[in-house]
Amino acid sequence: MDNIDNMGNKDLIAPCGMNCSLCVSYQFGKYNLNKKGFHKKYCPGCIPRDMNCIYMANHCDLIGKGQIRFCTECQDFPCKYLKGLDKRYSTKYNMSMIENLKYISSHGIDEFLAKEEEKWKCEECGNLKCCHDGLCLTCKIDILAANKKYRE
Repeated sequence: MDNIDNMGNKDLIAPCGMNCSLCVSYQFGKYNLNKKGFHKKYCPGCIPRDMNCIYMANHCDLIGKGQIRFCTECQDFPCKYLKGLDKRYSTKYNMSMIENLKYISSHGIDEFLAKEEEKWKCEECGNLKCCHDGLCLTCKIDILAANKKYRE
């Protein structure tokens, strides 16, 4: 499975605005990195594993029960839980779920996916970087290997 297939998969955009194809747990599974001596739980994404949104489902019945596709469909958008998640991701990972959702609402998901592919594409190999550490997990695997939290 290559990037274009992943970035074109609308189900990898969680209701909270997270682009699951950029998540470390998704990429670890995609590249099966535990077979290379790492230790990390894999995740196929919120929608593909029928979780709607891992974080928001615990705080929002509309998301938890799958009654809305994106948080922007809620009258409380952005709620305090989404604002908290957004603040953490904006500060630590240079990604804003709220901005992602606003972009999807105004430009459509296809245009959002194209923008994300350009923003997160590795300059060296063309694969997607991980939003959680900013690394390409295919060509920067040596840097990842130096991080104790990922090794067995």
